Amino acid sequence: MAELKLTPYWWEAAPRPDAMLIDVPNKTDVCIVGAGYAGLSAALRLSRAGRSVVVFDSQRAGEGASSRNGGIASGNIKYSFTDMIAKFGLERAMDFYAEGIAARNHLEAMIEAENIDCSFKMVGRYTGANSQRDYDKLAREADLLNKHLDLDVEMVSRANQHKELGTDHYVGGQVRADIAGLHPGLLHQGILDRVIEAGVSVICQTRVTAIARDDEGFVVTTSRGQTRAGNIIVATNGYTDGLIHWLKRRIISIPSQIIATEALAPEQMNRLMPRRRMLGNTLNLYNYYRPSPDDQCIIFGGRRGADTDDPVKKTESLRAQLLQVFPELKDTGLTHSWWGYTGYTFDLLPKVLVHEGIHYALGFCGSGVVWANWLGLKAALSLLGEKDAETVFANYPFQTRPLYHGNPWFLPFVIGWYGIKDRFGLGRHG
Repeated sequence: MAELKLTPYWWEAAPRPDAMLIDVPNKTDVCIVGAGYAGLSAALRLSRAGRSVVVFDSQRAGEGASSRNGGIASGNIKYSFTDMIAKFGLERAMDFYAEGIAARNHLEAMIEAENIDCSFKMVGRYTGANSQRDYDKLAREADLLNKHLDLDVEMVSRANQHKELGTDHYVGGQVRADIAGLHPGLLHQGILDRVIEAGVSVICQTRVTAIARDDEGFVVTTSRGQTRAGNIIVATNGYTDGLIHWLKRRIISIPSQIIATEALAPEQMNRLMPRRRMLGNTLNLYNYYRPSPDDQCIIFGGRRGADTDDPVKKTESLRAQLLQVFPELKDTGLTHSWWGYTGYTFDLLPKVLVHEGIHYALGFCGSGVVWANWLGLKAALSLLGEKDAETVFANYPFQTRPLYHGNPWFLPFVIGWYGIKDRFGLGRHG
């Protein structure tokens, strides 16, 4: 059995590029902090609009969530459509969900237009119900989505579940055909290549240590020197540090962890994942999983283990959940186990806004494959003053809470409470 690698599975095909030796320019039209999906999406649009752009990142390009996520392109938000209607009303709920569809369609079109080979496939997603209560709510949700958004969502009974997934762990589930899967590392590398071809200076392993505003714009201080910029976009999401205290008080960095199994026999993959869909469940500490793009192994992620930084404990927690779903994998080894940070907001809505002259695109709440690319683009369009910058997410304030200064001290308590709810069958769809 091969030694377990504590690096992302995705880095085998898309290793993170070493930083190029680029001098920090004296001046630029736009400075972007963060070289993930959002920052690069903004940079590409701005450069092609004729702006000079420099992108800084404290790590290698895309070393954060952009190459650590599960590669599920959903365009979802954390509220169900049912809960969104209750919270915001039907019209606004439809706006949120319609923008998610538009954002996912944009991602697909961009991948095709830029000729990025990242195994994008519209395979759909199966969400397994962990209880009958959850199944009933998924069914009501399906009826609402079909009625108002014409998504052709289907329910699958327990008796028919093996057509979707080779397990008896769930009581049935829901299929949405409009969800895609891709290789997140190759997606990021493809966008990075296009950004560099467009003339953007991508300066990585270079931390931005200060941003000061004056009458002429901004002075950006980095670990390798200063530059003057006319505009700033901050796109740091779950890797937001103390650079801007106002922002640090509004982003909750939450760990998410993933494991990859050894290669499985083709007949076993056909039995366990016959439709090759993206997959999930209805737990509060929910799981997201899928076949690898080459159909060789299973990629299995989740929130359990988010209350520890111990990679052994994280791996053990996820493996236990994997075996609950697929007991026959008890003798199957793991090749990779990794984790990274996702950026959450207090109202669970992604953010694109301008505050004190700085543009922000972040807070993707675990769905950054679609939202980061979309809202990075929206930030660029806003900076350019184009009407297509409009987005429903710009209508909601960026909330914080008293006594919160960027350290999610409450996370272990939340994880513990969610675990208790899951044990009693009180799932997030229940």
